[in-house]
Amino acid sequence: MKPLPFIILAMTLAPLSAGAAQHTVEIHDQVVSQPESNKRIALTLDACDGKFDDDLINFLIRNRIPATIFATKKWLDRNAHGVAVIKAHADLFAVENHGEKHIPAVIGAGRKVYGILGAPDVIHLRREVVEGARAIEEATGVAPHWYRGATGEYDSQSIREIDRLGYKIAGFTVNADNGATSKKITIEKRLGRVKASDVIIAHMNKPASDTAEGLAVGLADLLKAGFVFVRLDQVELKEMPAKINKKSQERDGH
Repeated sequence: MKPLPFIILAMTLAPLSAGAAQHTVEIHDQVVSQPESNKRIALTLDACDGKFDDDLINFLIRNRIPATIFATKKWLDRNAHGVAVIKAHADLFAVENHGEKHIPAVIGAGRKVYGILGAPDVIHLRREVVEGARAIEEATGVAPHWYRGATGEYDSQSIREIDRLGYKIAGFTVNADNGATSKKITIEKRLGRVKASDVIIAHMNKPASDTAEGLAVGLADLLKAGFVFVRLDQVELKEMPAKINKKSQERDGH
């Protein structure tokens, strides 16, 4: 097995105290830069549940902007039209694993992240990952290689188990829409701070939100600035310093 990322070691070696077992981490990754192209960035879109954002995906298609889509089985089962559109543009979109039921990658009875219950035990976490992957392959014909848990936070036991199952965890550096709750102007401002090698996270499952409008402006500006969009299957990611959250189970609103 490959060496554990340094953030897991930091969580494991941190002094034990009351509640230490509740630590979670938000993983941050950047695209590994290449001499021939030092302005590469990656757009990732979560499809947690809900609907298909036609406006957003059509904008990406018109502007030839590739994206890595992290879809749950729940979303795939409810959005046949969206799946068909994505499959029809396989040159632009890669579909990766966001789990079966959108359960956070934290283990323990009653544990929550942003108010969402995690997996009560490792067996349930394993099912969330494996069944999510199975759904992706059945829907697209391509097996996923990346995993992003619901809420984007993980505990050390979940990170180890996802690694054992053979999946790479997809982190990010720029949270564009905060779970599709941000207003258009906020999304534009966040994208205005994007730097080379950043990995952007946004959402494509809430068409009633401001995400499509905000991304349309912000992504167009990034294209004009000379940034090159890539999918995660086209690059390597490097781990960046991440935030350890000691009380994420008490946080709501994602």
